[in-house]
Amino acid sequence: MNPMKRRGFLAGVPVWGAGQARAAAAARPNILYIHSHDTGRYIQPYGHAVPTPHLQRLAEEGVLFRQAFSAAPTCSPSRAALLTGQSAHSSGMLGLAHRGFRLHDYRQHLVHTLASAGYTTLLAGVQHVIAAPEVSKIGYDRILLDRTRAPEVAAAAAAFLESHPREPFFLDAGFHETHREFPPAGPREDERYALPPAPIPDTPSTRRDMAQFKASARIMDQAVGDILSALARAGLAERTLVISTTDHGIAFPGMKCNLTDHGIGVMLLMRGPGGFHGGKVCDAMVSQIDIFPTLCDLLGLARPGWLEGRSLLPLVDGKVAQLHEEIFAEVNFHAAYEPQRAVRTARWKYIRRFDDRARPNLPNCDDGPSKSLWLENGWRNQPVAREALYDLLFDPAERRNLAAEPGQREVLADMRGRLERWMRSTRDPLLHGPLQPPPGARINDPEGTSPRETPRLV
Repeated sequence: MNPMKRRGFLAGVPVWGAGQARAAAAARPNILYIHSHDTGRYIQPYGHAVPTPHLQRLAEEGVLFRQAFSAAPTCSPSRAALLTGQSAHSSGMLGLAHRGFRLHDYRQHLVHTLASAGYTTLLAGVQHVIAAPEVSKIGYDRILLDRTRAPEVAAAAAAFLESHPREPFFLDAGFHETHREFPPAGPREDERYALPPAPIPDTPSTRRDMAQFKASARIMDQAVGDILSALARAGLAERTLVISTTDHGIAFPGMKCNLTDHGIGVMLLMRGPGGFHGGKVCDAMVSQIDIFPTLCDLLGLARPGWLEGRSLLPLVDGKVAQLHEEIFAEVNFHAAYEPQRAVRTARWKYIRRFDDRARPNLPNCDDGPSKSLWLENGWRNQPVAREALYDLLFDPAERRNLAAEPGQREVLADMRGRLERWMRSTRDPLLHGPLQPPPGARINDPEGTSPRETPRLV
């Protein structure tokens, strides 16, 4: 290991002289964090018929994690988990930032650790861990752009990269795409030949819905390509770690806001220093909370004490075949309150609900043609299980709940125990009863139908 990684830091704070600190910072790679909204794994490198050639090229040049998961299938909690390296309930982000939820401590955000190591930190586009008018409180050195559409974000990011920036830098580029509402499908997204995602029936309306998602993915992918092209033109590609991911599953019924793999499965592609090259494909389970400790190890920084994830470097280096025996995820508030927890191993998924609802929480599904189809055919009255156990080997779509099967009692007990131990070790407030939203939060009635209905002000 580079000696720089063994000395010069105490609790994440440089203790060298100013000259040594500048030299250490100059030796560290830049970090380009590109993230989309509601994309799941529905891109070309994961085998889907969603042409994303720029992400495909990134995968072929870097490392593709096929079993990457978000810590929450909802927007702000997922992003907060990645950027603080801990579960959503540990960070305090129990719901959506624009609905009144916040981190316990914004000093736990990644930008502060990077700033202490000499990084210039910049944001272009989506951040979604604080209400937009308060974005300056996160701690970025500069906000390049407060608009969120992918072409505009890409233009701002590219302009920065080509401006001969001071290095090292952390550039956070976030796109609104592929969030609903989707743009109209173009000639390349012929709805006649579109296949809806796995949980959704194949009908004319759902094919049209998926064709429009593909149009949004095309726009997002072009923005990725524009930023990566600017990175190359500026001569920065070789010394920049690129991280491309999304917050959670796509905004279709049974996906986003759900703890099945349809909701928590995410794309994760990384390219650059640290072994992230060569078109590798990793099948080990990883969580987005692993990204923060990975950066600490790559940059030679002491890990902050609150981190809950593990570094990806031993996995990428081939020193270990697996990183986790289990990963965890949660839902608390989205539009409405829907407390859930999940644990996933390579073989099994266990999901537990902590409220008394026995029917779908419809405000927690974004409106769209696929949702309308389900509603028109009785979705409101479909039963929802308090506990669910799925065998991911024989039932990867998570359709057959085995929690009541006598032959699975031992597995069920094991998964229950894993979940309870994690909740206790992370001091999950849900152990002590229903969660309370902060004053000023806006919460929808779970008996409603749409997230667009007027929320209740707490």
